[in-house]
Amino acid sequence: MTYRPETARPLNELAEVLLRGPSTLSRGERELIGAFVSSQNGCRYCCSIHSAAAAEQLAGGEELVEQVKGDLAGAPLSEKMRRLLEIAARVQQGGKNVAAADVQRARDAGATDLEIHDTVLIAAAFCMFNRYVDGLATFAPEDPDFYRTRGALLAESGYVAVSQGYRKSE
Repeated sequence: MTYRPETARPLNELAEVLLRGPSTLSRGERELIGAFVSSQNGCRYCCSIHSAAAAEQLAGGEELVEQVKGDLAGAPLSEKMRRLLEIAARVQQGGKNVAAADVQRARDAGATDLEIHDTVLIAAAFCMFNRYVDGLATFAPEDPDFYRTRGALLAESGYVAVSQGYRKSE
């Protein structure tokens, strides 16, 4: 994103709306969707940073985020959130993998059409973000504290504020 700040800006604006804009899903829940999809895609950088941002904002912290990524069925989540993450997993495999029955199960668990819409869009966007990051062989530090620090910054300041700090490489 530092290489092309003119493309980083709209991508970060999209992330800002999806992950921090008005919603009945909490910011932490939306970050969890992004972290979960990034985990499914094997994108270490995105998975790590969005896991940290989710952990910063969810009562269960890092332990909950790791449980969701490792065992969605056994993770201590609301039924609604579990159903939304199941939809996100199907989107990660391909949009046509989401069946009417998946949507109905989410509705039956209390998800609104807006929450389903936003889950699908977050999952689809993260598939693009993951391919962007991995396609450029982005450096992904090993140190978990790197991601904790950045995740806390994203949780506090958001994506647009972070993107305003990008400078075009010379």
